[in-house]
Amino acid sequence: MNRQLVEISKNVLQNCLGLKAGETFLIVADDAKKELAESVYAAGQSIGAEAMLAVMKERERSGQEPPAPIAAAMAASQVVLCITEHSLTHTQARKTAAAAGARLATMPGITEDMFLEGAIAADYSRVKELTEKVTGMLTQGKQVRIEKGGHALTFSIDGRRGVPSTGVYLNPGESGNLPSGEGYIAPLEGSAEGRILIDGSLANYGKVSSPLLLTVEQGRIVQAEGEAADWLLNALGEGDGRLLGEFGIGTNDKARITGVVLEDEKVYGTIHVAFGSNNTFGGTVAAGVHIDGVVTSPDVYIDGRKIMDGGKLEI
Repeated sequence: MNRQLVEISKNVLQNCLGLKAGETFLIVADDAKKELAESVYAAGQSIGAEAMLAVMKERERSGQEPPAPIAAAMAASQVVLCITEHSLTHTQARKTAAAAGARLATMPGITEDMFLEGAIAADYSRVKELTEKVTGMLTQGKQVRIEKGGHALTFSIDGRRGVPSTGVYLNPGESGNLPSGEGYIAPLEGSAEGRILIDGSLANYGKVSSPLLLTVEQGRIVQAEGEAADWLLNALGEGDGRLLGEFGIGTNDKARITGVVLEDEKVYGTIHVAFGSNNTFGGTVAAGVHIDGVVTSPDVYIDGRKIMDGGKLEI
């Protein structure tokens, strides 16, 4: 077992989740991430927590629910960390566990490199401050316009609340990604119109070697052009998976574009959009799939005010 991983994990558990001796601590892993999860389990034991490791079969896609016994264990634990290939962030199991008071973080696609370098090493007090500013701006906004490469996508966020993923989850019911650093929101279903150029990466696909151009009408992808087009449409399916479900802004200046969207979508200077489920954070789409696409260095306007210029936040 990598002792450096155990020590870094110990710091993350204490600083980001506030894990203390005697607390019930559940690690949810799948076969792909079992080895990493064992280092975190050892870290939890060294803190003196009642550590438990539950390993399940790898999910088929992000947003797919874990088995019912694992979901029940998540809701019964004080601290939960999900170390899986595909994301459990936008699942009912995560939402129910947080509602029951768990402090919970998800680490979809996390790699050993990401533990040792990059976003995990950020100053999370700074990340938290910027994330909360971005989230407040989203909550107060009504209309978003994203411009990149001569294309523009507009949509409504009127009446929706922004969600901060600060990387610091110290109070009962707080949850988000680790590593983290983003403010995100559920756009109003059916309101999105225009085109958006995905030039960073796609969840569960990796870096895109050539940009992916998506045409959206009445909130739904109607055309995809580029190398990853067929893969994305097949992954989203024919139904509500093609609806715009999320808009987010990265706030972590240590994050890198690695091809793993967990880190990619946190990169300062990027935004991301996701298609599929958003019912766990204020929307109405329950598609059983949620796939993010990262856009580098865009211009972004909220209610006509330019808040991001070529990736630089103007706040």
